[in-house]
Amino acid sequence: MKAVVHAEIPGLEGLTYGEIEERQPGEGEVSIRLKTAGLNHRDLFVLHRHKPTDPPLIIGSDGAGIVEAVGTGVEGVQVGDEVIINPGLGWQKNSDAPPAGFEIVGLPDHGTFAEKIVVPAENTAPKPAYLTWEEAGVLSLAALTAYRALFTRGKVESGMKVLIPGIGSGVATFLLQFAKAAGATVYVTSRSKEKGEKALEFGADKAIDSNEDWKEALGGEKMDLVIECVGAATFNKALEQLRPGGTIVTFGASAGDDVQINLRTFFYGQFNFLGSTMGSAEEYSDMLKFIETHQIKPVMDEVYPLSEFGEAFKRIEEAAQLGKIGFSIS
Repeated sequence: MKAVVHAEIPGLEGLTYGEIEERQPGEGEVSIRLKTAGLNHRDLFVLHRHKPTDPPLIIGSDGAGIVEAVGTGVEGVQVGDEVIINPGLGWQKNSDAPPAGFEIVGLPDHGTFAEKIVVPAENTAPKPAYLTWEEAGVLSLAALTAYRALFTRGKVESGMKVLIPGIGSGVATFLLQFAKAAGATVYVTSRSKEKGEKALEFGADKAIDSNEDWKEALGGEKMDLVIECVGAATFNKALEQLRPGGTIVTFGASAGDDVQINLRTFFYGQFNFLGSTMGSAEEYSDMLKFIETHQIKPVMDEVYPLSEFGEAFKRIEEAAQLGKIGFSIS
């Protein structure tokens, strides 16, 4: 089968598009003929975590397609089912943190940038009928990450003021849509005027230029909740906008992970600082119910043929995207 494979050289230079042997599903597994897949920042990180001495790896965590074969012991999933993939492996029930052994599709095992993939049957869910194949294929990782950060960890409620720095990524656009659906007032920041204007179209109540004075731009308003994924470049600026007793949730550090904070200011502010990563199968099910109830769709950026993976990686590496980048798989 055709696939995007990483081998021998760290980074993008180690990616090739070509033939690799497919495998058949074992006990409890299904084989899916993929129609679409989604690109995430995680795929960039995998290119450096996957070592040149490791066996060749098909990368990619998000995908949707049609079940082509089922292994022994599989119940509830049949050949011909249209499904999406929950990329979280080994985390069933909601818990404070992932259990030992939790992994994500696309490392250490093969991922979704291929014509077919074999995954545990329990990691499939019926494709939401109102989503196109392109929308379904880019949904899972970003939407699940946003759902846990906002609801499980951030405990967002109607009437809250929520700040999302760095609007543009797939997760950030889901955070915006989810928070608005929950009844929150949502503020976003971006260095891009275009992305800020688009965020207003998607429902943001206010878009701030990341380079301006945030306190002044917000008119002195303080936030109940900040969801932070940028890292060192914005963390302290975001923290300054939090009300006493407010909560900041972080799940990413694309602009640096070395952050210094003033502890005295932090404890006098009675702030809550929480980490978050992906989510459980239980949260995944809740997320799917939530998006269907509110008819939420991924914000789509660009969709490329899988063979043009290089252009897609260049776009996400330059942070040029607004929303999700997808691959069509023939």
